[in-house]
Amino acid sequence: MAVIKATEDDVQMLARLLRAEAEGEGELGMLMAGNVMVNRVRSDCLDFVHVRTVPQMAFQSPGGFEAVQKGYFYQRARENEIRLARKLIKGERHHPAEFALWFFRPTGACPEQWWGQWNSGRYKLHCFYTPLAGECPQVYTTF
Repeated sequence: MAVIKATEDDVQMLARLLRAEAEGEGELGMLMAGNVMVNRVRSDCLDFVHVRTVPQMAFQSPGGFEAVQKGYFYQRARENEIRLARKLIKGERHHPAEFALWFFRPTGACPEQWWGQWNSGRYKLHCFYTPLAGECPQVYTTF
């Protein structure tokens, strides 16, 4: 069962975004970046109140993903990333990104907070940031 509504075009877009944002982090890193992406579609809170679809999430401005401004994002999705996107749409989650709404790649250590949100952990080069339950209860709901 899907945790977000997704057409085949949405699956392809999510797959392309996974690759463009986190390919260097391997499959697990792409899945964690994807957790953030899916959480933004699922969570009606904070900066994501009006984000309900994959295209709205990918192209949100301000606050969207830098990768959509690069040519690499617009290349055809590959089978591996499509497989990962389908897992995420079905609700697969990975710590420390399972409840995260943000990630970024700092030049050094992960700051304890980023834009007022708490660091939930790091995977390779990306730091993940999770809202408090009182700020965004939807991200903590089960499927």
